[in-house]
Amino acid sequence: MFRPIRFRSVEARNRIMLSPMCQYSGQEGLSNDWHFVHLGARAAGGAGWVFTEAVHIEPRGRITPHCLGLWNDEQRDRLARIARFVSDQGAVPGIQLGHAGRKASVGRPWEGSHPLRADTGGWEDLVSASALPYAAQWQVPAAMTHNQIGESLESLKTATRRARQAGFRALELHGAHGYLIHQFLSPLSNQRTDEYGGTFENRIRFLQESIAVVREEWPDDLPLFLRLSCTDWVEGGWTLDDTVQLATLLRFQGDVDLIDCSSGGNDPRQQIPIHPGYQVPLAQAVRSRADIPTGAVGLIHSPDLAESIIANGQADLVILGRALLSDPAWPLRAAATLKAENVAWPKQYERSNIF
Repeated sequence: MFRPIRFRSVEARNRIMLSPMCQYSGQEGLSNDWHFVHLGARAAGGAGWVFTEAVHIEPRGRITPHCLGLWNDEQRDRLARIARFVSDQGAVPGIQLGHAGRKASVGRPWEGSHPLRADTGGWEDLVSASALPYAAQWQVPAAMTHNQIGESLESLKTATRRARQAGFRALELHGAHGYLIHQFLSPLSNQRTDEYGGTFENRIRFLQESIAVVREEWPDDLPLFLRLSCTDWVEGGWTLDDTVQLATLLRFQGDVDLIDCSSGGNDPRQQIPIHPGYQVPLAQAVRSRADIPTGAVGLIHSPDLAESIIANGQADLVILGRALLSDPAWPLRAAATLKAENVAWPKQYERSNIF
């Protein structure tokens, strides 16, 4: 876990990645001191890859009114300060780009995550693959026209350019958790009859086009990750076999460097068997069957579990969320617990005995 790992020209000091986690603390899509401290502390705490939360490519693509965006230069410049600090602490600064689609315009979790209308602080121009709401009482989105698909791709391309200008060294495209790309992938949310719906090849078209426009702006020497929900956990939905088929194609095409293997989020009927490491078998299956690097995420708390995932070849990165939320210095403590040798510590801790 503490050996360096390289994707393209970017080498990280270890195989620990801070999972993109929404903080719901921005204003008008702008990051602030909260985000600086949140991400900076995890970089100083020893993580190898430090990713922002989902940063949205247009205002109506935000999950909540308090989520981050990258549709203007002020947002870029605020994020650039964070990317510089993360890099100065020896971590790789990464950014996740996404669009919430039909799951946009909801309240923050501590406010109940209820759908918001225009008169309650939200917006009502939601879009998706098809005109199907996420759940009862949620807004019905408009099925995206070809023009709207093109506009969304152009917004993604522009956001990618700003991410590059801000100094990020890794980019993750959010194709999971029931957000817009996932809405196109899954037959549960995609009932289109045009070239974007129906067959597997048609349902992955929007994702393929998204990857293509990202690569037009994202340099060839910088890595591109893709977060996928490897299964919907609902009969008739997107499956692990679909993920393996897609990942195999992406490996052959060569634009995506790692699959961040999550699951669920596209249908409230999902039945997820949650336990520590419950999604690790998904990462292992994609890695072995598609022959592409993967990241394992989901209730990975203990150093022993994280180390075993890497040592047993189940994944190439361990992606930590709650563990790093509760302890920004988790990587440093894990290195001490495991008695890891030749660890690339942040410079402030190199001669420290605090662990």
